[in-house]
Parts: sequence; structure tokens; C-alpha cells
Amino acid sequence: MNKRVLLSIVTPTRGNFSDYWLEQLLKIQGDIEFVLVYPPGVVTKSISDYRLKTIVSPYKGEVCQRFMGLLNASGEYVIALDDDDFIHPKVANLVTDYFQLFPESWVLRLRQARIDYRDQERLQQDWAEIPNINELKAVSRRQKEDKKKILLKLPIAPLTNKFDLRYLFTPYLQRKDMHGAHIENFNLKVWRNDLLQQTLSELGLAMHLLGEFNWIPFWSLDRLLGLFIQAKFFQENAIIGHWMPGPEQTRYVVQPQSIKREFRLIFLADALLAKHFPKYGYFWNLFGEQFWIALRKIASSLISLIGNRRAKAS
Repeated sequence: MNKRVLLSIVTPTRGNFSDYWLEQLLKIQGDIEFVLVYPPGVVTKSISDYRLKTIVSPYKGEVCQRFMGLLNASGEYVIALDDDDFIHPKVANLVTDYFQLFPESWVLRLRQARIDYRDQERLQQDWAEIPNINELKAVSRRQKEDKKKILLKLPIAPLTNKFDLRYLFTPYLQRKDMHGAHIENFNLKVWRNDLLQQTLSELGLAMHLLGEFNWIPFWSLDRLLGLFIQAKFFQENAIIGHWMPGPEQTRYVVQPQSIKREFRLIFLADALLAKHFPKYGYFWNLFGEQFWIALRKIASSLISLIGNRRAKAS
């Protein structure tokens, strides 16, 4: 009889993660499953932990590798992270307590600390105790009370917002409808796997309509999946989860754009959302804003490339 898996931790990787990251990952306690997804042609690392599931993706890139890992997650709940993100070693206890208290929730947003990649002392700092979920007060908005004692309610994304044509024709107009307590991104949050698997089935079909674009390595699954799951099961004004107070339960390494691993056009994912769910104005506003951001990013990269070539030629 297979042992129950509470939480699947899914990570796409090139296999060049640090020994420290792996050591901290394997310190996580409880009924955990680790899913590492490698690109093709990479020698997988030998790791002696029965909780580890190793997968080799047929294509490289964050989208395909993470998608494959999530499809193969067998836990009741799932969290996605990169191979330089860190999670509190007692996160399983929190997941158990939270979903016992809020069984209808879709998602638990963990408190995140964003840490500069050069600040190794802060990154390796001992974890503080996780707040007791039973002692927290669930509230709709932060007030003057002690922020460490509240559990902030997460409303579903306001997908029915009206489409504003200005976003398609005004290059520097910034969206405001993404502000608020709702979430967009999928990663570093604990999601119900039953909802996730249904979402992946529909998203996989939608991605195939893009042809070869679905496996191109320079786009992202993070915001696409976080918003897709909310659109698939959309309920107006629903509360879909809660946001934990500090101290942090996850640590995210912040790197400058110049040293990030690969060039990404998130615009492709946003275009897919608008195409698949055309009735939601929120997605068209997102599409319009990100279209201009993508154009500026491409133009900047081309200018930089031309400048470098001229410098080498001179």
C-alpha cells in the first residue's frame, strides 16, 4: 500500500543547484514528495532519499519541465518552486493545520522573504517558528491591529473587470486592476492538487493550439497557471484562500536581470489567457500592458546585441 503524500514540492532544474539548497530541501519534514524535473540530455544527480521522484522532460524550458512535474505530483497539495528557493522545514505541519481549519480553500499563500542573492547570511538564517494558525484572526483587510496575528483573506482575481482599450494603444499606461489582496502567480503557494490536475488537463489542450510555441523555453508558467486555475473555477467575489503573516515561510532569491538564467517573454502566457478566456476583461488589460512591455524588452535586447557586435568589430 502506497504511503499517503500530503505535499508535493515540484522543481524544474538544470541540475546545477547548490549542495546547500539540496541539503535544506531534504530537511523538510513530514509526508513530503520532492519532484525534480530535468531537461533532456542532462545527467541527473543521484540523491538517496525515498521521497524523491526524478523526471526527465522531453523538452527543456521552465514551462515544459514544471508542467511535467506538476502532472506527476501525487500529493494532496502542491507547491512549485525554483532550485534556489527555500521553504520552512515544518511547512507540512502548517499545511495540515490550515486545510483542516479551512477545508474549502483552494490555496494557502505563504509569507515570502525576498532576499538579495549576495546576502548569504540572511538567506541561511535560522527559520523562526511558524505562527499557530489556530491563534490567527481571519480578516478581509489589514488594520491597525498586530499584523502578526492576522490571516488575510484572499479573494479570487477580479476577472470580470471591464476591458480598457487604452491598454492596447498606450505604451506606458500601467494597470491598476492587479492591485489588492488577490493573487496572480502560482509559484511558492500551496494549492489543492485536485483543482490543479483538472486545470492542467485544460491548459495542456490550450497550449497545444499554439503549436511549437508551447515548448519554447523563453516564457513562463507562473502567472499563466495561477490565473488559469482561477478562471477555470471562477466564482464572483469568492474567498479562495488566505495569506500567512510573518515571519517568513519561504525565501526567494532576488537576482538582477543581467545574471538571470534566460530571456523570457511572459507576454506569450498572457496572450494565451486572453485567447482562452476572452470574456474576462482582466486578461485583455493584462495582455495590452504586457504587449508593450514585451516590445520594449525585445527592442532593448536588439539594441544591446547590435551595440555589442559593433564594439567587437571596432
